[in-house]
Amino acid sequence: MTAPTLVPYDEVVERFDPVLGLEVHVELNTQTKMFCGCPTTFGAEPNTQVCPVCLGLPGALPVVNRKAVESAIRIGLALNCTITPWGRFARKNYFYPDMPKNFQTSQYDEPIAVDGYLDVPLDDGSVVRVEIERAHMEEDTGKSLHVGGSTGRIHGAEYSLLDYNRAGVPLIEIVTKMIPGTRERAPEVARAYVTALRDLLRALGVSDVRMDQGSMRCDVNLSLSPRDSGVLGTRSETKNVNSLRSVERAVRYEMTRQAGVLLAGERVVQETRHFDESTGSTSPGRTKETAEDYRYFPEPDLVPIAPPAEWVEELRATLPELPWEHRRRIQAEWGISDAEMRDLVNAGVLELIEATVAAGAPAGEARSWWVSYLTQQANTRGVEPTGLPITPAQLARVIALVASGELNNKLARQVVDGVLAGEGEPDEVVAARGLAVVSDDSALIAAVDEALAAQPDVAEKIRGGKVAAAGAIVGAVMKATKGQADAKRVRELVIERCS
Repeated sequence: MTAPTLVPYDEVVERFDPVLGLEVHVELNTQTKMFCGCPTTFGAEPNTQVCPVCLGLPGALPVVNRKAVESAIRIGLALNCTITPWGRFARKNYFYPDMPKNFQTSQYDEPIAVDGYLDVPLDDGSVVRVEIERAHMEEDTGKSLHVGGSTGRIHGAEYSLLDYNRAGVPLIEIVTKMIPGTRERAPEVARAYVTALRDLLRALGVSDVRMDQGSMRCDVNLSLSPRDSGVLGTRSETKNVNSLRSVERAVRYEMTRQAGVLLAGERVVQETRHFDESTGSTSPGRTKETAEDYRYFPEPDLVPIAPPAEWVEELRATLPELPWEHRRRIQAEWGISDAEMRDLVNAGVLELIEATVAAGAPAGEARSWWVSYLTQQANTRGVEPTGLPITPAQLARVIALVASGELNNKLARQVVDGVLAGEGEPDEVVAARGLAVVSDDSALIAAVDEALAAQPDVAEKIRGGKVAAAGAIVGAVMKATKGQADAKRVRELVIERCS
């Protein structure tokens, strides 16, 4: 297969208008699957979380998970959708090895939520309204592992392994309407939308939205039209893009690829495509089916869903503050800039800082710890800051010990290191390591006198009025006390002893 001709991005946006459509699949964090009682724990041994229902064995009958319906309604409400008073499941028929029933139970023409929107903030402060066509419930498929070959896909593999643990896990699929008018900002808008949606779902508490674990996946639909023509082009669908950065890259790549096809006088093929993380490129998958190809028909084993209006309103009352509105409020309270807030969000520490402040720490101190030292520790360990073995409450205690004078900044880091090493609570680490600040004047005076006697020339300079020379004595005392002296008090004593 010959490599596609890619058109420079600036030329693409001069000659074409991109039209976006995004489909985001989100695994709901219910304890059990969509239609059976099997657990949904991620990472369990293959094929240990299955039963006759999710394996589609003859005679097994499904039952709808009420919690999944509740989560779907809350998602629809948060996306400003209309919750339909009547809906039902359908069978989406297709054969694939990771579909043990040979059909997927999904919602087709009667989804649970329709006609919504999400106002998406961009980095420059502008807002793009993305209209939502529908949000519907369905079940996830199993997982295929293709062994051998160089791509990890079925082509060229020596054999495939199937894990059905994920089959039947509750999904909500959120489908946007076409997003026109984005032009050169199309990749940015795509990433911003998925980011905002992820943050909203996390705030709702309906999913862990871990794109790296597949609990949130994005399909990118993109087509190009001749600039200002208003004529819709043929779209491609890049499947299962699993990071925010990759969503942006996939849009950008498809724009440059499709422009190359069109400028060569050829036609864009309506197909699914795979995104390659290592190269940032897409490759052909299969010709895209239409709804008729799936032969949808109502699921005969499930009753329709008709959520009472009272229940819908009860769930509406549980909706949290929108994440971006919450950030604006926090930003005003903390007095930080837009850039500083973006840095906190991008570093994944905003919630940790908030929790540390809620535990009693000043906002500035909490930010300083999480943005600098603890983020460095997370990077060293190869984990997210949330994965560090220290809680916001423990950090707040360390900050309080510094504020009370029981620790200085250097000792505080050693205490944090001890907590990270699993040595216990901050006070236990202080006691076990003997890290409390030496504040007893008699002990400090003895250390100061010893340092002055060891450096008589420095002592003479201090007595002669060169107060800056006191730094050398303070440094000597700090070294002698292994950093446990109160440097401010040591300096005061040096001046007093030389006066």
